[in-house]
Order: sequence, then structure tokens, then C-alpha cells
Amino acid sequence: MSHPKPRVGAPIGEMTWALIGGGEVSVGQAKDRWTMLLVYRGKHCPRCKRFLNKLNAALPAWTAVMDVVVVSADSKDKAQADMDEFGWGFDLAYGLSEAQMRALGLYVSDPLSEAETTHRFAEPGAFGIRPDGSLMLVNISNGPAARPDLDELLDGMIFNIENDRPVRGTA
Repeated sequence: MSHPKPRVGAPIGEMTWALIGGGEVSVGQAKDRWTMLLVYRGKHCPRCKRFLNKLNAALPAWTAVMDVVVVSADSKDKAQADMDEFGWGFDLAYGLSEAQMRALGLYVSDPLSEAETTHRFAEPGAFGIRPDGSLMLVNISNGPAARPDLDELLDGMIFNIENDRPVRGTA
């Protein structure tokens, strides 16, 4: 079975999700700023919480440069429980569909038990999206232990933005 890679340099296709606290967020359409889309596994994942807590601690540095969108396949209730517990400063989206997971080229997992979760979920991913809605940078994992270093990722994105670097990996 093949796992299609996301097409860097191409539009990712518009995707919209509901936000905890109301409203919605979209990616893939033209906007004024770059966007970092971060996909996390969901409420059941303690590694996700550590990663997102690190993001939250560095959030002002991130939002000074780009918009940050964080999403999972969780239900509103599960996402709200995470927000209530951790009080993150970023907007938290929920309801990532399996079709959206696959369109992003994410690895998709079945739960190991109902104690983990009751539905398929996406493994972690990070997507740097240009203001024109095209995909500039991709980092995906097939499990919770492999994630980008947030400081290195931000530093690299700042370099890419300031120097208008071309998309890599297209050869």
C-alpha cells in the first residue's frame, strides 16, 4: 500500500474546522500571512500535550511571524476538555475528517482500545503554508514519538519567509 506524499508547491485545498470558543478557521485559501498548520493525535495522547505545551510557551514568537492553526480529529467535547485542562493561548480546532487527513498525506491510525479513543485519528503533522495557500514545508510522522523541534522549525520558517526560499523536495 502506498502513502501519497503531500504536493509541496501546490495549493493544499481549502479546509475549514470549528474552533473551541466559537467560530471557525480555514487553511488553503489566500491570506495576508503564512500559516503553520499543526495536526495532533488528540486528547488521548500525552506526547501531544507536551508538544502543544511547548508550542504554547513559545506562541508569541510564532504568532509574530505567522498564524498558527492546531487541529485534531477529536470531538468538540474532547477538544474543550483539553483546552479547559491546559488553557492554551492558541486557537484549537477540532473535527479533522479522515478525508482531510488523507488529503494532507497524514498517516491515519485505528485506536488500540476504546480507552485510547473510539475513532480513527491522524498521526502528527506540521505544514508550512504560504500566503497564497500553497504548501511550502511538510513534516509528518507515523507515530507520536517523532515530531519537529519547535525552535528549529520556527527558525527555519523565519529564514524561509525572510529570504523567500523556494520549495524543496520537488526533484
